[in-house]
Amino acid sequence: MSESQSEEARRKSRLRWITLGEAIAIAALIVSAAGVWLSWQGADEKPPTTTIIEKQQSIPLALRGKAEDDGRSLTITPVEASHALQSLTITPSGGAAIEVGSDGELEASALMAALAKTDSDGKGTQRVRAQIAARYVEAGADKSAKSSYVITYRWEGGGLFGGRSLRLTGIARA
Repeated sequence: MSESQSEEARRKSRLRWITLGEAIAIAALIVSAAGVWLSWQGADEKPPTTTIIEKQQSIPLALRGKAEDDGRSLTITPVEASHALQSLTITPSGGAAIEVGSDGELEASALMAALAKTDSDGKGTQRVRAQIAARYVEAGADKSAKSSYVITYRWEGGGLFGGRSLRLTGIARA
């Protein structure tokens, strides 16, 4: 009988190990199924992720001016290279509005005509405050901006035979 008892004990121990292995496999299957279900449920609620490269920040328009042709014109351009001017409207205080095209070139004669009502006897560098309204393109979108600037100029000439002329020297944000 001792042989049959040892065989029976061996069979029970094998049966016990098979049952334990199956229980572990079933538990792993349940945990995996719960993980898949949770990830599938949470996929609808998450907003789409965006990287910093996809989301471009808007840069405010800032203008700079460069006197050209001995001050007879002032070329106004955006500081940021990603901005492209479509049009500029310059309205000096006490003067009429001046339409400037997309090239941004302000002629001294146009500013002189707009300043006809102001005192032109000033000597040295003079300043006039101007409101500049711009339409421009940034990252493919049409935008507009309005800001206050100061245009600096000086009077040249005069004398016995010559007339006075206006020479533009620069532009700065007011």
